[in-house]
Amino acid sequence: MAGEIVALAGGIGAARFLEGLVTVAPPERVVIIGNTGDDLELHGLYICPDLDTVAYTLSGNVNPERGWGIAGDTFSCLEALSRLGAETWFGLGDRDLATHLFRTEMLRGGLPLSEATRRITEALGVRARLLPATDQRCRTRIQTDAGLLDFQVYFVQRKAEDRVLGIIFDGAEQARPAPGVLEAIHGASAVIVCPSNPLISIGPILAVPGVRRALGETRARVAAVSPIVGGRAIKGPADRMMRSLGLRPSAAQVAELYRDFIDVFVLDQVDEPEARGIEELGIKAVSTDTIMKDRQAKVSLALATLRALEP
Repeated sequence: MAGEIVALAGGIGAARFLEGLVTVAPPERVVIIGNTGDDLELHGLYICPDLDTVAYTLSGNVNPERGWGIAGDTFSCLEALSRLGAETWFGLGDRDLATHLFRTEMLRGGLPLSEATRRITEALGVRARLLPATDQRCRTRIQTDAGLLDFQVYFVQRKAEDRVLGIIFDGAEQARPAPGVLEAIHGASAVIVCPSNPLISIGPILAVPGVRRALGETRARVAAVSPIVGGRAIKGPADRMMRSLGLRPSAAQVAELYRDFIDVFVLDQVDEPEARGIEELGIKAVSTDTIMKDRQAKVSLALATLRALEP
């Protein structure tokens, strides 16, 4: 498959899939459009959890047990902050803090997030190109019974236990795609929506004006990999969020959310009975093992997805 492969990514599932993708395709040909809806400012630092998870994973630095943060990191600074009475519900390791300090300094110096991200990934040795969906502030906020919550408050501090009544992408209307995002989609040889929560990992990317339209206009075939297996999220609260919002927590429902721009939908073998309904939407359905339990499984899923994209 000649040309660049563009991947829309958010969260741990996406990072694991990308680890397989850059094994079976030249990393220099992979362009990743990352979710920035999870970004937050804490302790005076600008933090990009999804961008960093991808960067740490592809550079071989990620904590393999957690799927986020840096392997072998310590938390001395967080412990000191706790003794001072600061809020420490968001776990920031000492080496992880260096990334946020570096990014914050660049942003305060007037550089856009896309340039800061480029410098971070280059320093970490990431050969794929990682682009934030937008350089502008576009934050995910969750409407709950407890009120309107910033995403990380809902997800980390309150452990995603609140009932979700709605999702807002605050700032989306004023946001613009980061430099290179639309060009990458329009010029791609293939586009893949990684196995990420469709509501709060892919949703913020699609909310940036022009991105969804570009996905529908590109000449490249577009595939999506299901994050739902057997009615449950592989990781995270996607199934509960979908149910709370009146959506079916199923592979077919995810395919329906993307139906206006995808050509292929990759679902797990246990969900093969849903393939017929997906095909009736005009989407090619391909079933395979989507559980990325080890490196070989990540490689196999990436290969299956690329093969599914072939004419």
